[in-house]
Amino acid sequence: MSLLVVGSVAFDSVKTPFGEREEILGGSATYFSTAASYFTDVNLVAVVGEDFPEHDINFLKSRGINVEGLERQSGKTFRWKGEYGFQLNEANTLETHLNVFETFRPTIPQSYSNSEVVFLANIDPELQSEVLRQVNSPKIIACDTMNFWISGKRESLLNTLKSVDVLIINDGEARQLAMEANLVKAAGVIRSYGPKHVIVKRGEYGALMFNSKSVFAAPAYPLENVFDPTGAGDSFAGGFLGYLASTRNFTEASMRQAVIFGSVMASFVVEDFSLNRIRALDYEEILNRYREFKRLTHFEDAGDIFNR
Repeated sequence: MSLLVVGSVAFDSVKTPFGEREEILGGSATYFSTAASYFTDVNLVAVVGEDFPEHDINFLKSRGINVEGLERQSGKTFRWKGEYGFQLNEANTLETHLNVFETFRPTIPQSYSNSEVVFLANIDPELQSEVLRQVNSPKIIACDTMNFWISGKRESLLNTLKSVDVLIINDGEARQLAMEANLVKAAGVIRSYGPKHVIVKRGEYGALMFNSKSVFAAPAYPLENVFDPTGAGDSFAGGFLGYLASTRNFTEASMRQAVIFGSVMASFVVEDFSLNRIRALDYEEILNRYREFKRLTHFEDAGDIFNR
């Protein structure tokens, strides 16, 4: 099942308590498509500048990612610079240079228009809606957003959400969007905007998935070494939707499995800077970590302990 992602391809400069890197490959669409490529074919739509090196495009191609929708425009590629403290939960943005991304207007190639799964990464909600007008009846649509759009383009975002099946955001964004402090209540409010499923990313505390039938909680994988959390959320989304696209199954059970595969891919990406850890994963590594997640949350029924 084909998977379309529209988002950013960028260069990041990142500083954490465990190291610092300059001008490394990043961007929401880059992390998403790399993670998803382990499960299914990915169609990428993004924009880069004249300075974007051919070897990075070759890397995307090597992962089987279709780059027909990767535009190269006159100017420089989007750049972001940020710093994390020891908690690693949220970056302090130091610099943002949108460059060619500032005037990006996604054009979906004809060969992408029948993509059955669509992910709208963190871009202007007006552009997200424009993308949806260019695709033909996808089976599932998911999107991401951020506090900037929630506060600055709320009405446009709410209009986009009417057409979305799955919203994937962090806990702070969920509270801001719903204007509700309690996450359970916030998820209910957000589902009233349109999404059938709301997935709340909680960093080191895992993820929660809410729908009309149930709440599913997944832990974060306990890691000894966390170097750079940049791209973890997009890698989660890539694993989540990549798995669903590979199975062509959108049942409750499959959605829960997809949350775990999303958590698996996020757990790998934070173990190194940029895409270094997920550039060449072994499939057995992915499956082994999935099995570890299952063991983490498994426990036996205690029986009727009160009648003993």
